Amino acid sequence: MTATVVDGRTDTRRTPTPGLTLLALGAAGLVVSLQQTLVLPLLPRLQAAFDTSVTSVTWVFTATLLAGAVATPLLSRFGDMYGKKRMVVVTMALLVAGSVVCALSDSLGVLIAGRALQGAASAVIPLAIGMIRDTFPRERVMASIGIVSATLGIGGSAGMLVTGVIAEHTSSYHPVFWISAGMGCLALVLVLAFTGSTGTRPGGRPDIAGAVLLAGWLVALLLGISQGNTWGWTDARTLGLFAAAVVVCATWVLVERRVREPLVHLKLLTGPRSLSANLASVLLGFAMFAGFTLVSSLIQTPSAVAGYGLSGQVIDVGLYMLPSTVTMLLFSVLAGRFEARLGAAFTLAVGALFAAVSYVWLALNHDTALELMIFSGIQGIGFGVSYAALGTLAVEHVPMSQSGIASGINSLVRTAGGSVASAATAAILTAQLIENTAIPQVDGYVI
Repeated sequence: MTATVVDGRTDTRRTPTPGLTLLALGAAGLVVSLQQTLVLPLLPRLQAAFDTSVTSVTWVFTATLLAGAVATPLLSRFGDMYGKKRMVVVTMALLVAGSVVCALSDSLGVLIAGRALQGAASAVIPLAIGMIRDTFPRERVMASIGIVSATLGIGGSAGMLVTGVIAEHTSSYHPVFWISAGMGCLALVLVLAFTGSTGTRPGGRPDIAGAVLLAGWLVALLLGISQGNTWGWTDARTLGLFAAAVVVCATWVLVERRVREPLVHLKLLTGPRSLSANLASVLLGFAMFAGFTLVSSLIQTPSAVAGYGLSGQVIDVGLYMLPSTVTMLLFSVLAGRFEARLGAAFTLAVGALFAAVSYVWLALNHDTALELMIFSGIQGIGFGVSYAALGTLAVEHVPMSQSGIASGINSLVRTAGGSVASAATAAILTAQLIENTAIPQVDGYVI
């Protein structure tokens, strides 16, 4: 009753304690998503501390997403080849190491390097989805994938609240990263204690060239977007970066088509059953991370100077986003029932509609705390439902032996969408500054 056939072999490695396994994997996913947004409320402080521009300090956030976009397919591939539990342990160890580097940093460059190490842990969520599909009873797979997928949004909202509480008691950014390191260690212990090893294809050869080329064109693209306002959009350096991104991306596609064991299976990226889910993932990743970035800055904008904003403190960012955390948690749990009745694709569409409505509301209503909290609650419903459905869509049509890499590719494009959002929003805001200040006009936020 519990055996499944994988690549012609019978796999009976069913977890005897799916509840504890889900707890461990959910905790790991929560810590990973939490660390992604920990720094967002601190960006104004970091900008002042390092005496740098909005564009430069935004890389503290962008570097994490960029590293995640590169590391996720690579580590997901390793999970399929060498064991998913082993790779989850590796990624959580990288998160802890990156947190310690950030906690000890005293310069922007070192802080960005530590954030990049933390970003490699983004592979935890697709690895966890693969482990659930490998070892959970069939009737629990859909709901469990939904819960783990939704930790990306839940942790993102919770991260800003955690930072706010800490920032109330200290002006230093270092304690935030020590707490991140501690939470990473706790999640690592849970994974070691309550998960079993899965993976069906021993051995293999890593696609290092694919990883380098992927990193190359993403860096060129994001640098071009983030520096466009500073250098000029028709400046030779800006155009050169965009041209380099196109050339390196084309080279990457050629390499992935020819290499025996590619970093990204292009059929899983653009195949007829994958393309729509991956495009939705890009757009939703852009929307969520852009929202987190913009709301964090909007809340802390001094209304006396800018004529808008809530003049909030760091902790206010987390408090105003608390409704999102609550509704995202609730609706990610319910998403499995929605999928059983409506199907994953229609469930994703409903979630995306709620997310869109939340941003329309925010564009029109952003003057009071109540209006921000209404946005937050609606946004949580949208991403709680849609991210849960995305987790299912990414793997439901692929062989179990490729579940890790399929989920990893979907996570890659979502993270890539988020990293583009970070650079794009910074570019729009810096192009709309109030005269003689470093504060954006409210029109920048509306755009």
